[in-house]
Amino acid sequence: MINIEDFKKVEIKIGKVISAEKIPEGDKLLKLIFDMGGEQRQVMSGIAEFYSDPSILVGKEMPVVVNIEPRKLKGYESQGMIMAADVDGRPVLLYPETEVAPGSIVK
Repeated sequence: MINIEDFKKVEIKIGKVISAEKIPEGDKLLKLIFDMGGEQRQVMSGIAEFYSDPSILVGKEMPVVVNIEPRKLKGYESQGMIMAADVDGRPVLLYPETEVAPGSIVK
């Protein structure tokens, strides 16, 4: 269990995917570039096996944890983490109900 003050430390914003591609060095990794409302962020995500054509993600908006420490995955820096539901081991991406501006804060 965490308290509300710990939860408040997590910064989640809506990002809009502007490019999505598989990386040759990893079977599971997609490189997603997000418009975060005035800045771009590269996020590496282990969902490639579920998206044979990652270009279908371009234009989608989704919540991104933006204040997580960057880390290298297969030589690529990941500057955030997307949020998804786990349904029987398969990620189900989350999207806003209506279009919102990139960079909008998720509360």
